[in-house]
Amino acid sequence: MLRVTESVNKVLLAVCVAAGLLLASGLATAQNADNSVDAELAERIKAGRAVFENRRKGNCLSCHLVIGSELPGNAGPPLIGMQARWPDRKALKAQVYDPTIANPNTIMPPYGLHRILTEEELDVLVDYVLSL
Repeated sequence: MLRVTESVNKVLLAVCVAAGLLLASGLATAQNADNSVDAELAERIKAGRAVFENRRKGNCLSCHLVIGSELPGNAGPPLIGMQARWPDRKALKAQVYDPTIANPNTIMPPYGLHRILTEEELDVLVDYVLSL
């Protein structure tokens, strides 16, 4: 059985914090193959973050941890490595739209079904979450 030492935990924490700082500082942006910034996607991600953090809209930080955020919640899973966890964008959007389909006992609100978020807000929110 593999045992993780305290020093390995510290290294992992440092890597996570560094990734969060890059994201928070805007250095981790969507880039295309020739390494130029995709301005449209960057704007969508920025708009999605605003929905994510808005207490009257997404209020996602009340339940989810995002590296670099202040006062995150812990009722939902941490939002880390989301492209690897949700390679199908439509599936992620469906989860945010109505999470009760996958888990009838979830405490996550059905943001689309209950019209908490508009279609455009859902789309930019998914763009932001996939950037994490």
